[in-house]
Amino acid sequence: MHRERFYTLSASCPDQVGIIARVTGFISGLGGWVLESSFHADALDGRYFMRIEIKAASIPFALAEFRERFRPIADSLQMDWKISDSAVKKRLVVLVSKQEHCLYDLLARWQSKELDIEIPCVISNHDTFRGFVEWHGIPFHHLPVTNECKPAAYAEIRRIFEEVRGDTLVLARYMQILSPTLCAAYPGRIINIHHSFLPSFVGAKPYHQAYQRGVKLIGATCHYVTEELDQGPIIEQDVIRIDHSDSVEDMVRYGKDIEKTVLARGLRYHLEDRVLVHGNKTVVFR
Repeated sequence: MHRERFYTLSASCPDQVGIIARVTGFISGLGGWVLESSFHADALDGRYFMRIEIKAASIPFALAEFRERFRPIADSLQMDWKISDSAVKKRLVVLVSKQEHCLYDLLARWQSKELDIEIPCVISNHDTFRGFVEWHGIPFHHLPVTNECKPAAYAEIRRIFEEVRGDTLVLARYMQILSPTLCAAYPGRIINIHHSFLPSFVGAKPYHQAYQRGVKLIGATCHYVTEELDQGPIIEQDVIRIDHSDSVEDMVRYGKDIEKTVLARGLRYHLEDRVLVHGNKTVVFR
C-alpha cells in the first residue's frame, strides 16, 4: 500500500529541557499530524537526536514556509536540522567497477520500486556493465581511472553528479579510492559498501586478510565515505559465521550476499532520513 505524503524532520541539538515540547508544540500549533517519531539522548556527548514524520496534508502551507517558521525555534535550540518531502524522490548516482552483485541488487530494488528513487546514471571505470545498465534505460558513463588521469576522472564524476542533480553517490563495489577533494565536497552524501566488518580489515582484499587471521565471522559495512579510507561513520553492518574449512573463495561467495543486503538496508535508512551523523558516529532510527 502506498503511503500518503509526509514530511520528515530530522535534527540534533545540545540536550536540554523542553526540546520535544517546543518542537511538537510548534507542529501541533499548525494543526500538524505526527505520523511517527523517534528520539535519542546521548548522555556522554550531551546531544539530543530526533526524527519526526508529519502528515503533509495537515500542514496548511508549503514546505518552504514551514522551514521559515521553524527556523527561529531551531536557532534558539542551536539545532542542526533538515526537513524533506516524501513526494520528492532522491536521486542516486551509482559507481561500480567489475563486480556486479550490488549493482544488480540495487537496480532490481529500483525497478520493483522497493527503493522509490531515481537513478539518473551509472558511472564505471570499466565498460563491463554498459549493456546491462542501458537495457534498464539508465545512462552509462565509462570513466577509466589510471594514475595519470585520476584528477580528471574525479573532476568528471563531480561534474556529472552536479549536472544530473544527484543527491547521493553510491559506491556499489567501486574499487577506486576517491580523491580527498571529492570526499570533502559531499560530506554525508557518499555511501560505500566495504566487504568486511569494519574497523577490521580495511583497504584491499579484506577476505584474504580475514582468512589469514582465521576469523570465525566475516561481515560487510555500509558507511559514509570520508577522506580517511574506510573510516567514515558506519550506517549498517551484518556478519555470517564461517569455520576453518572455508576457503577465501567461499568467503567471497558468502560475503556477496551480505554486502548487497547491508548496502540496501543502509541506503534505505539514509534515503528515509533515519541516519543522523555526529562526529564519526551515527544515530540510526530504524
